[in-house]
Amino acid sequence: MVAIENTQIVLASRPVADIDPKTTFRVQKESLSGELGPNEILVKVLYISLDPAMRGWMRDVRSYIRPVRIDEVMRSADVAQVIKSNNTNYKVGELVRATCGWQEYAVLKPSEDLVKIKAFPGVSPSTYLGVLGMTGLTAYFGLYEVGEIVKKGGPNCTVVVSGAAGATGMVAAQIAKHVFGCRVIGIAGSPDKCDYLVKELGLDAALNYKSKTFFKDLCAVTPKLIDIFFDNTGGDILDACLRRIAFRGRIIVCGAISTYNDATPKGPAYYSALITQRARMEGFIVFDYAKQYGKAIEDMSQWIKEGKLQSRETIVHGIESAPDALVKLFKGENTGKMLVKVAEEDTRSRL
Repeated sequence: MVAIENTQIVLASRPVADIDPKTTFRVQKESLSGELGPNEILVKVLYISLDPAMRGWMRDVRSYIRPVRIDEVMRSADVAQVIKSNNTNYKVGELVRATCGWQEYAVLKPSEDLVKIKAFPGVSPSTYLGVLGMTGLTAYFGLYEVGEIVKKGGPNCTVVVSGAAGATGMVAAQIAKHVFGCRVIGIAGSPDKCDYLVKELGLDAALNYKSKTFFKDLCAVTPKLIDIFFDNTGGDILDACLRRIAFRGRIIVCGAISTYNDATPKGPAYYSALITQRARMEGFIVFDYAKQYGKAIEDMSQWIKEGKLQSRETIVHGIESAPDALVKLFKGENTGKMLVKVAEEDTRSRL
């Protein structure tokens, strides 16, 4: 078998504040012989998922997952195609979802992280990193398990979603609106994104958090306050929604992208509303619900078929575009899921 040149992007230094693509990452080449050990598979990466959580993985601090080490391939969830296999459970040409990282090829062993993708007609492989991947699962379990939307949902329930034009927020907003029939307000960062949320996704209202009248506008569209707040941003938006939280309201802490690059992040100023309104603010990690992934994917696949759940992606091309694309993610330059397309799917056997 001919050796394969594999382009990799590794973590070169730990950023203190904003990510500088030129100093934070380094591009390197390695040669893969293609020889595999028992039960190993060789995969070609097709799509790389870019996620806000990556900023936390670069910090050398205690978290739910160990930090990426210096000189280690940057961690990411990927969709890949098997191109050689020493494992009877994985055939050449099949698609898998796995943590391959920022590289073109990877040798993988069986693990809980390696999942064979059950393809649906007309569904792009990239969907399994978005609506049918960790993004969609995060929205699903945040609403079900933390927001308790099954108990609170319905037309009398007001749900507000920050980062609503982002990958997770978009799914959460649609589930709340089209599956549970709630009144849903999305928060985004531009007029175009707000128009998209209302005109394309069918939300009841959308607010631009950059507007000088943002809090006044939030008060106007939440006359009965906020029953469930799905928070992807933290910061000033969280404070604004704390001021509007309803009695026994739920705040789902999914992310805090507005503070991830701050050298000294500040906490919420209005957390006392949790006391006065007997509300609950709770964080979660999607990995906690791994045993329930199958049911969630079945539900969301059905909602896609029924037209209740749409997906949108912002795709950049080429492995070496990943660092700049990650910076764009933190600047809010994406609508929907941010992905790097590394290679085309090939239905023929290779190598």
